[in-house]
Amino acid sequence: QVPLVESGGGLVQAGGSLRLSCAASERTFSRYAMGWFHQVSGKGREFVAASWNGGVTSYADSVKGRFTISRDNAKNTVYLQMNSLKPEDTGVYHCATTHSSWSQRDYDYGNWGQGTQVTVSS
Repeated sequence: QVPLVESGGGLVQAGGSLRLSCAASERTFSRYAMGWFHQVSGKGREFVAASWNGGVTSYADSVKGRFTISRDNAKNTVYLQMNSLKPEDTGVYHCATTHSSWSQRDYDYGNWGQGTQVTVSS
């Protein structure tokens, strides 16, 4: 598979916003659901949000009401709009693909991108 490419990370103050992007090949984008995971150094990847074809989405409880995942089919890109950011949102954000329905488990995902760093200062 063509690797996923994340972008959009950066340094932001608490309460601020960022929009992450994950670009995929057309083949990948049309065949798979797309998810975002958060990883802090030395720890495992934690589910953040995912989007399945047909408009179904899923969010971790910690980000509900603050983050929004969306897909742009014309650009083969999935976005993660992150609002009201908190210092605990700091970490590397990875996107990945899955065939699994409604899964929030990282082992059901593959084709991991290298990630984009998000740092939220207090």
